[in-house]
Amino acid sequence: MKLKNLGLMLLLITVGQIVKAQESVIIVKDWERAKAYTQEYLDAMPENGFSKKPTPEMRSFAEQLLHLADANYAFASAATAVQSPFGQGALEKTDNKTKANVTKLVLDSYDFVISNAKKMTEVQLNENIKLFGNFDMTKRMALAKVFEHQTHHRGQATVYLRLAGVKPPQEKLF
Repeated sequence: MKLKNLGLMLLLITVGQIVKAQESVIIVKDWERAKAYTQEYLDAMPENGFSKKPTPEMRSFAEQLLHLADANYAFASAATAVQSPFGQGALEKTDNKTKANVTKLVLDSYDFVISNAKKMTEVQLNENIKLFGNFDMTKRMALAKVFEHQTHHRGQATVYLRLAGVKPPQEKLF
């Protein structure tokens, strides 16, 4: 009877480890989907729309997407302990806000998140950090927060596309 219980316990532990390993694969797949979706937004906006602002005090379309990219680097760097190649807020302040440059910078930020998330183990994802010196959370939660952030700003970009007379891309939930 003890051997049977031990076998069952080992099976449950193994299944639990497989499920956890699949969770990290899901994180990467979600980021790959988000990158493709954001690229559709970047592709949809005409060159002259990158400088448009819905109101004077708001960011331009380019600045909105560059802000998204800055956060991708900052949060992912904090979560993965890999140094960002850019200083805080550096992308949004760039002078070159052409469609080609903004697209490259934004998509590179997704590649930074994806490539570093792929390297993380379940143990690392569950490690606690103090995000930006203020917020206690796991590294997994930090990646979830930046995912939420990029979704928020991409959603705001929908208005910019509409103001430019462009139909936003079809939602990509899956």
